[in-house]
Amino acid sequence: MPTRFRSILVGLLALPVLYALYFHALTGVGMIDPDEPRYASIGREMALSGDWITPRLWGNEWFEKPALLYWMIAIGTKVGLPGELAARAPVALLSLAFAFFFYLRVRQLFGELPARFATTVLATSAGWVAYSHFAVTDLPLAVCFGAAMLLFLEWLSGGESPLLWLAGACLGLAVLAKGLVPLVLALPALWFARHRRNELWKPVLAAALIALPWYAACYAANGWIFIDVFIVRHHFSRFADDALKHVQPFWFYVPVLIAALFPWSPALFLTLRRDSLRDPRRQFVAAWLLWTLLFFSLSTNKLPGYLLPLLPAAAILIGLALAEVEKAYVALIAGAFLLGLVPLVAEVLPIALADGLSHADLSQLPWRYLALGVVGAGLVFRHEYATSRAAAVGLLAIGSIAGIAYLKREAFPRLEQQVSARPLWRGIAPRRSEICMGNMERRWRYGLNYYAVKPLPDCLVETKPIILEQRGGDRPQPWIQIP
Repeated sequence: MPTRFRSILVGLLALPVLYALYFHALTGVGMIDPDEPRYASIGREMALSGDWITPRLWGNEWFEKPALLYWMIAIGTKVGLPGELAARAPVALLSLAFAFFFYLRVRQLFGELPARFATTVLATSAGWVAYSHFAVTDLPLAVCFGAAMLLFLEWLSGGESPLLWLAGACLGLAVLAKGLVPLVLALPALWFARHRRNELWKPVLAAALIALPWYAACYAANGWIFIDVFIVRHHFSRFADDALKHVQPFWFYVPVLIAALFPWSPALFLTLRRDSLRDPRRQFVAAWLLWTLLFFSLSTNKLPGYLLPLLPAAAILIGLALAEVEKAYVALIAGAFLLGLVPLVAEVLPIALADGLSHADLSQLPWRYLALGVVGAGLVFRHEYATSRAAAVGLLAIGSIAGIAYLKREAFPRLEQQVSARPLWRGIAPRRSEICMGNMERRWRYGLNYYAVKPLPDCLVETKPIILEQRGGDRPQPWIQIP
């Protein structure tokens, strides 16, 4: 069977699986976290106002992030997608498109089997799937930056000049996704191209042509406040200042990386082989991973999603290792055993997101489900030895997909009740004209205002018969004011 036809067939067969991973229950949970309802509101406002230059949050300029995600959400709104789907479907589609792009580029660089393994690892890893479900900037940045690095590597490996222009264009999109950070993350590419630096003007020019028009237009429309808020506060201050209250220790991203690659995390140890960096292409990918990890570890403020741009590099190294090592049974068995933790994660996740992990009662968790991990480990062991590496990897991928489906079924309804403002809004919407908001965490305030479209008034500004506020740290409740 010709390679091209086989690739098309594999892609068609993968579509139902990718749908189950990225689109099933995409709106099973309402808007969560402070960021997602803000970004969704800004994108919706862009679509309704027709101003695609200045991000505005409920009428006020908001310069925390650049425009790419807002444009994606605005397009989703313009084409008539309802509610949360307008914000989340463009992100999921971008992730799906990148899965195919990633497979084709890795196959071109490293061969068919490493490409299949690497794409399987990336597409079914917990971090990548999770961030493909929500309208935040981390996934668009990771996709655009990952595409730029893969195209740049292909050019370094003997590709034609157009690849440089495409790499620069993707880097420009990454700058539109999350600011100047991808320019710093791309420093390994400049190092590997130091002997061909006379051609580097091409990606620089392409990136500038893609990114600069919006930056220039936003500065022209808003003046210095755009530079002060977006560049100074949300770049330099975010890296060095603790004012944003996301301070974490230097080692924070080690457990984050392990969790993001779940259940493939044990396979990371396969990449530590003596001959794993025997050619410049592998060295490039390793530098991409290690520099991203080091840069974000040096930052004062740390959030789990920041690490997403290194997951494609990690998936490539794991895919190469799985295709080449003689014995991978320990890593694959460990990964299968970890899948037995999925029911425990389904119990802990809503509590952790609502109140913090420390509030979870670990003694009440269904530890008996670890037996499923033991069974899965046995099946993977059998296939690794009796059938083929591809069968063992495929079985672990099926287990990961089943685990994600289980999480959607079991955890999403509880997340909806415990961390999303959507059910609360549905309960109070008929009396919205009588309600003002009192003391409330940002995630609830932003979530309620997203669903309200027109924000509910603050009780300090406008008195209403019903005060909606949190008391004692619980979710917001309406309180009738007594004259």
